[in-house]
Amino acid sequence: MGGAPAAPADGGAGERVARTRAVLVGVFGRELSRLAAEDHLDELERLVETAGGVVVARALQERPSPDPATYVGRGKVAEVVEAARALDAGWTVFDDELSPSQIRNLEKELPGQVLDRANVILQIFAARARSREAKTQVELARLEYLLPRLAGRSGLAQQRGGGAFRAGGGEKQLELDRRRVRRRIAALKEELVKIERSRGVRRRGLRHVATVGLVGYTNAGKTTLFNRLTSSAEFAEDRLFATLDPRHARMKGVGGRPIVVTDTVGFLRKLPHALVASFRSTLLEVEEADLLVHVVDASSPQAEDQRRVAEEVLAELGVEADRVLLVYNKADRPEAAHAGTGELRISAATGEGLETLRAAVVSRLEAAGIPVPLPATGPRT
Repeated sequence: MGGAPAAPADGGAGERVARTRAVLVGVFGRELSRLAAEDHLDELERLVETAGGVVVARALQERPSPDPATYVGRGKVAEVVEAARALDAGWTVFDDELSPSQIRNLEKELPGQVLDRANVILQIFAARARSREAKTQVELARLEYLLPRLAGRSGLAQQRGGGAFRAGGGEKQLELDRRRVRRRIAALKEELVKIERSRGVRRRGLRHVATVGLVGYTNAGKTTLFNRLTSSAEFAEDRLFATLDPRHARMKGVGGRPIVVTDTVGFLRKLPHALVASFRSTLLEVEEADLLVHVVDASSPQAEDQRRVAEEVLAELGVEADRVLLVYNKADRPEAAHAGTGELRISAATGEGLETLRAAVVSRLEAAGIPVPLPATGPRT
């Protein structure tokens, strides 16, 4: 909105990337306590940092519900304007998805760029996407987010993540931009149908093996666990959305049983609806797995809230609770002492509890009637 945030400042070749100063804005009230709103802003700060910004101030407003015109109300907007100017902030980032009218009203008042959580997440996904499928999914999500926000938005026409959409004045140019965006959306949907067909062929090839999907909140340690369970060396880092594309590999340490593990994209509260819809083919990996290992970061202060968010996403995908094995990861960290004490606790980083996890996976699969026999030649790793 008013332009896109810079690509995530990962750095490279020793180069330091200048970070944009950002002010965060949230609302608490009838449905969200102040403490919960502060937690949401903590997560939003991590998102902004991942997108290349640095947070210099926060503003929270108590309201029964967000103001339909400005999200926080005119008085609070004036305070945010003053803070943004005093701190030379280039971004003002709101914790919820803003409506097109809220964006237009806020940009009349605020200096720099007006962003919302959805826009920041989409930018991070765009920078993280590596495969053809992920790039297609993210571009589709960004354009579907953009389309209703084109009216009166000269800068938004440049947020295409792909096609050549030139901003221009007047209703004629606006309608041309809309038509181009709609045509590109249609083309991307056709592309995803083709990709899904090829993915379906790969899934059919897994019919004769048991499949286990790793799911959970972003940055819970799923990829590190995937590497441990399968002896793989996939990229894993302590950052949000390090993994977008599903990876598959055979589980080791289960006597040679035919079990394939899939690493999937992480969940997050307030994910943009367009992003969830465009990643539908990827999320089929979750829906069709024989067993899901729900990985929770036991060291996070928001561990239980993150567990609930992931459970809500799984429920929306139609995943039955009895198909989920709950596991608390990062048990080696001191701050994990009180999280999930009655559940299976592991450390993907140190290997603690992984033998117990493997045994639990085999047991749950067999209890569900999924055949996981030992190979005829005898036990193998």
